[in-house]
Amino acid sequence: MLAESEKNPNKVLVVGSFVMDFIVHTSRFPERGETVLGESFSMAPGGKGANQAMQMALLGLDVDMLGKVGSDVNGDILLSSLKNAGVNVSQVLRDGSFSAVGNVQVETDSEGNTENRIIVVSGANMEITDADIAHLETQISQYRAVVLQQEIPLSINKQIRAMAKRQGVKVILNPAPSYALDEEDYRNIDYLLPNEHELLELVGEYDDDRSVFDLENIVKKARILIKLGCPNVIVTLGSKGACWVTAEDYIYEKAVQNVISLDPTAAGDSFVAAFTYAMLSSFPARKSIEFANYVGALTVSKKGAQTSLSSLNEVEQFIRNHF
Repeated sequence: MLAESEKNPNKVLVVGSFVMDFIVHTSRFPERGETVLGESFSMAPGGKGANQAMQMALLGLDVDMLGKVGSDVNGDILLSSLKNAGVNVSQVLRDGSFSAVGNVQVETDSEGNTENRIIVVSGANMEITDADIAHLETQISQYRAVVLQQEIPLSINKQIRAMAKRQGVKVILNPAPSYALDEEDYRNIDYLLPNEHELLELVGEYDDDRSVFDLENIVKKARILIKLGCPNVIVTLGSKGACWVTAEDYIYEKAVQNVISLDPTAAGDSFVAAFTYAMLSSFPARKSIEFANYVGALTVSKKGAQTSLSSLNEVEQFIRNHF
């Protein structure tokens, strides 16, 4: 095991998904059995893991990505996109049945508000095996943090969390899509970053009225997970901002105002990546949330997934323009 002082302070491992997104913009989602005419179509490399890895690299972290794609043209594009952003993809395997694809529908109403609906066909993402990650048992200690999502087999995530815990490596989990976690899982997570919907599902509630913003209720639910063993729960709240909850305290930061939202597709991923950057850069807690909010806001002001991600210079300029 490497001592903390011996590690590259910026070195991060992302284990997660690749998805080639097929994106349709429309003024109205179709009802059941209905066909509507869309307004535009595009293709863009994405996947929660790949998006987060790219955003971290663009901010200046030293990022390795582990995942699986197919030996198809989509796999070529997905890997090329990360390489061009500075992500090391030497641990990405090409023996999947096919690279995952995502059907992304983005609705923009007459007032400019956007919502999205996404269907992912997982392909190679769900074909990562125990053998594919066995090398991490001896190599994971070189990283300051491991970042995970839930678009790959949950058993793989569980093994990696346990490896990281044994080696003293911080674990950051974005529980998306949300699945129930065991109490053992929470003890192996240092930072849990759900959105409000995922938070409710993690505590076993699915029918709360989320139309009314209730910060006290969010803190209460986050502390249910903290009692299970995860010391930090950072809840992203979309246009309402974000809240960092611990057992003793919480910090709430409003969202960035006066931002035109064009596409929310990768906003959550960029928030996770920005939070990871801030945490590894030893930002104070409130500054970490504020910085991640700005990166998320900049992301929604652009279209696409990875095409909406920004460099550190762009983020710093955006912050200056909004102060």
